[in-house]
Amino acid sequence: MGKAERMTNISPQEFVQFLKEQRITRFFFVHDKKNDRLICSHTQLQPMADFIGTDRRDFMQHEGLFFQVCEPHDTLQGAFVHRTLRGQASGGVRFWHYDTVEDYLRDGLRLSKAMTQKIALAGMWWGGGKGVIAKNPQIDTNDPAVRAKIYEDYGSFLTSLRGCYVVAEDVGTNVTDMASIYSKSRFTTCIPLSLGGSGNPSVLTARGVICGMEAGIEFIGGGTLEGKTVAVQGMGNVGGPLIRFLFDKKVKKVIASDIDPICIDRVKGQLPDKDLETHIVERGDNSILGVECDILSPCATGAILNPDTIPGMKAKIICGGANNQLEEDERDGRLLQDQGIVYVPDFLTNRMGIVNCANEQYGYVNNDPFIERHLTTDWEQSIHQTTLKVLRTAQETGETPAGIAVRIADELSMELHPIFGHRGRQIIESLVADRWHESRP
Repeated sequence: MGKAERMTNISPQEFVQFLKEQRITRFFFVHDKKNDRLICSHTQLQPMADFIGTDRRDFMQHEGLFFQVCEPHDTLQGAFVHRTLRGQASGGVRFWHYDTVEDYLRDGLRLSKAMTQKIALAGMWWGGGKGVIAKNPQIDTNDPAVRAKIYEDYGSFLTSLRGCYVVAEDVGTNVTDMASIYSKSRFTTCIPLSLGGSGNPSVLTARGVICGMEAGIEFIGGGTLEGKTVAVQGMGNVGGPLIRFLFDKKVKKVIASDIDPICIDRVKGQLPDKDLETHIVERGDNSILGVECDILSPCATGAILNPDTIPGMKAKIICGGANNQLEEDERDGRLLQDQGIVYVPDFLTNRMGIVNCANEQYGYVNNDPFIERHLTTDWEQSIHQTTLKVLRTAQETGETPAGIAVRIADELSMELHPIFGHRGRQIIESLVADRWHESRP
């Protein structure tokens, strides 16, 4: 086993211990565009830099990857900055369990790239980034004091990055956590309402997924959501509101699953008189993907549409709120297409969370037109119109919807911010020049 494998095949907790032995509290990998290689802050970590830099699935010339160890809780925290030509990197911070360092790195790389694409398709002047905090199973993350310390440390981490990445809420993170971050950094969105923020954006995200579903049904000539059966994987922040909106649209039935019985009971309690069939499942149980339904809506974790799961799928349309649903865009997009399943790319429909958060700094108006236009059927860059454009182009050209959406998004993401240009890259270069990695958390 090579040095890179020894670093990436261990758990995040083992990696944290290695970093502590090497007296490393902060480190970075920054893309050297001229030489097309990753610059590493520490020679001990060069094998990891080589591993990331030579990957052709998830590494897409990310501008900068920054990390720190949160003490005293031995928690690995990261900020993945993908592309900032359109503006500062923006995206949620995920608090999740990872079996290996490779899983952790790949999730951050994929999520930050998807944020670039999501933001560009939405026509926003931001770049793509993602925060990832690896849960340490040895500490009680339900303890309010422990949790506050972890997120306060993340806020200090953000401040040290000088604004190249602006954080939002994501899986495993709540509004209280965002307040903890905000107490240490102004580079924060999804701040609680009591502090002038916009709060939890999940309800808006669910509304956007509904728009994608309706466009998908229109594309196949299937009428409306009324009378349809929908399967939803995940009943949390997005899946729960989505289920309520589906019944508002008069669907016939919803079949839903979650790993958390509390989430299930909460949603069932809100919809006592609806045809809602629920299942408690173990982590990694994707059996709901194979149920008979009109629409399948993944609203949990990513990479669940792959050669192992796709052959058993019976849905006509897939449209959900989870990020990075395809394990590999082209391969799995083609498998779905060959099976006659219409796939609505996730980063096309689940944009509303970041639309809501990114607009916080501009204040609030009733029925904000800069938010509501994304949910209309007539605006050119609305979820509905963009979905139809992608699906119709795929039908005409034989390309996959995912491939077309990525191509359009990538082209848009290369446009420079009309005022500040490539400022995010300038910030990253200043961090390297000032030896950011030698600063103390």
